[in-house]
Amino acid sequence: MEKDKYVGICKVGEKGQIVIPVEARKMFDIKPGDSIIVLCDKEKGIALVKSNVIEDLADDILKK
Repeated sequence: MEKDKYVGICKVGEKGQIVIPVEARKMFDIKPGDSIIVLCDKEKGIALVKSNVIEDLADDILKK
């Protein structure tokens, strides 16, 4: 059975980079070379979204 939730911790390196935990990469099928969109809100925080999610949403909007 696949998990539908995961909580993990990332450390920010000297260059400002983070490593996405393997469990999260597997959950969202994130592979080397994939693009990730960073959504930021000063009050709500940061969200990472795989770019194909936004592309699929745009396709749905433009089809209507």
